[in-house]
Amino acid sequence: MPDPTPPRSAYLHIPFCHRRCFYCDFAVVPLGDRAGKEAGPGSASIQEYLSLLHQEIAGAPTGPPLSTVYVGGGTPSLLLPAQIQELLTALRRQFGFQPGAEITLEMDPASFDRARLEAVLATGVNRISLGGQSFDDEVLAELGRRHRRADLLQACNWMDEAHSSGELRSWSLDLIQNLPNQTLAHWDGQLDQALASRAPHLSIYDLSVEPGTVFARLAERDQLPLPEEDLAVELLARTSSRLAAAGLSRYEISNYARPGHASRHNRVYWSSGGWWGFGMGATSAPWGERLARPRTREGYRAWLASPDDALVGEGMPADDRLLVGLRRREGVDLSELDVDEAARASLERRWMPFFEAGLLQRRAGRWQLRDPEGMSLSNRVMLEVVLWWEELEGP
Repeated sequence: MPDPTPPRSAYLHIPFCHRRCFYCDFAVVPLGDRAGKEAGPGSASIQEYLSLLHQEIAGAPTGPPLSTVYVGGGTPSLLLPAQIQELLTALRRQFGFQPGAEITLEMDPASFDRARLEAVLATGVNRISLGGQSFDDEVLAELGRRHRRADLLQACNWMDEAHSSGELRSWSLDLIQNLPNQTLAHWDGQLDQALASRAPHLSIYDLSVEPGTVFARLAERDQLPLPEEDLAVELLARTSSRLAAAGLSRYEISNYARPGHASRHNRVYWSSGGWWGFGMGATSAPWGERLARPRTREGYRAWLASPDDALVGEGMPADDRLLVGLRRREGVDLSELDVDEAARASLERRWMPFFEAGLLQRRAGRWQLRDPEGMSLSNRVMLEVVLWWEELEGP
């Protein structure tokens, strides 16, 4: 059933970046390494895209004031602060902002300096997601990243200064684990540096090898030596235990935060709440109706010209709600699913071995992955959701 609650969150997709990282399958438009802090030779391309984005925002239905805004990509920090300001003004004009709205911008360490950060914060952005990925120069090169360790350390210092002074409400640091040739000692060193950054929020993502990426091609040739499962589980467990000891609570499989610093915007996704989405490749779910935009600029332009061709999907089905909900610390309540009692009982039977093995727990009627055991082996539990749904759907 579609969610009748009007969306109070909005996502803006900025597809431009210097280069496509070797693990990336997002809808991006690489500009080349010469694209500098002022958007350089890509400025005309960016302006053309932004005009389309403004067109979509202006044509959206009005709704209640937004409580969260997330500007992602790509590398949104390639935009000039004035361009960021114009986008936020367009959203404010169309919807309004609630007092204290969380406004997040993704930033790449190679795309800004302290003066640019100050200019970005002056636009109203109050939360930054910093795409660090690694503190190791060799690893960054192997990932296809443009920045290096020195860039990331400097960016972390600027974030900490801005946060300590009150200019910045919160910030998050992204890292990737389970990388090729990674060892426990190497990952411990990465966690040391992440904690030393004093980031109040850490997103620690498992490397995912997506079709069509450089990493996928390397894997096909057996040239991507990823950690074996036992080591991968140990790495995940070490992350959970060390960050918990440092005062960062795990509120979702990949996300850890100090009190008051959990991402309000991302919790909208994980709780199956509705949101507006704007830009090529973006997905929105106003009132539970999912809408996916084309992943190319040409397709996005054509889609905007023919609104009758809107790619509207159904409300989030039960299997998706389970897969998303299990990622959260709160887990899922099977009684909230739009399935009959027999279907719920069938899923519980599938989950019982994981319950008995200590990977799942049940509290106040909610099924939850145990931390770290269940979250480290979450794919096994989630596979049963996929098989259960396929069984319900039939041939």
